[in-house]
Amino acid sequence: MQMDIQSQGFSLTDGIRDYVMKRLAYALAHGDAAITRIIVRLSDINGPRGGDDKRCLIEVRLKTASAVVIEDTEADLYVAIDRAAERAGRTLARRLARQREFAPSKQEAASTPEAAL
Repeated sequence: MQMDIQSQGFSLTDGIRDYVMKRLAYALAHGDAAITRIIVRLSDINGPRGGDDKRCLIEVRLKTASAVVIEDTEADLYVAIDRAAERAGRTLARRLARQREFAPSKQEAASTPEAAL
């Protein structure tokens, strides 16, 4: 799994980079085998004007399904990272559960008459 972290409007410190990596490793651990790449974009929308303007966009690219894209905007960057990581983890879990639910099992495929031909 490859992780790419980018920032716009401020410099990306080692502390922020480590925080993002740890939060995503924890939130997405259950789907680690299905993930090919994670792209995180952190930005300060309003710049020095302030307000609820720290954005965290997380894109999780999967091997067998479309990408999961989550965005959260908060006044505090760390809160935006936390909320986006948590939502990405829940969305990934739902997506993988649906994929397993609708995928034909190997036992069912072997017991069908077409498989015997």
